[in-house]
Amino acid sequence: MALTHATLPAPVFDEPTRVLIVTSPYYTDIAEQLVTGARAACEASRVMYDEVSVPGALEIPQAMAIAAKSGQYDGFVALGCVIRGETTHYETVCNDSSAGLMRLGLQGLCIGNGILTVENAEQAMVRAEAAGQNKGGGAAEAAFHLITLKRRFTPDNTPRRAPEGEILLAKGGDTV
Repeated sequence: MALTHATLPAPVFDEPTRVLIVTSPYYTDIAEQLVTGARAACEASRVMYDEVSVPGALEIPQAMAIAAKSGQYDGFVALGCVIRGETTHYETVCNDSSAGLMRLGLQGLCIGNGILTVENAEQAMVRAEAAGQNKGGGAAEAAFHLITLKRRFTPDNTPRRAPEGEILLAKGGDTV
């Protein structure tokens, strides 16, 4: 049985939306493809973006935490690549960068994770190619979906509470 992959249509924003694309260019050719895909996704969804580079995947969550304090960004896109080598460093980098992004996400940041974790360069390039699997564009779109969800549940970044005795519904904010 062949599995099918489903993707959600990318949100298109009418109100100003800005993301920070944080990239580790350690593997330059792969990083360039990821960034190309993320930029194209931003343009298609009418999202403004800034870009910064950091030395490696471990620094990506740290850069996002620093930038988040500025309040300038609605979301973040993490881009990079970790290729398995001969030591356990691969597991450390994969696990710690992913855990760092997850912690930031659980704190309320909208993050699309496009850090590839692969066995070899060929796998990385197949996933990175903007004209192929386009994991950079997919990471950007994941961030956009989270931004949309956050705005739905916290318009104007203000927690919504129902008046005493009423239940606030997630859809549209109607009360019953």
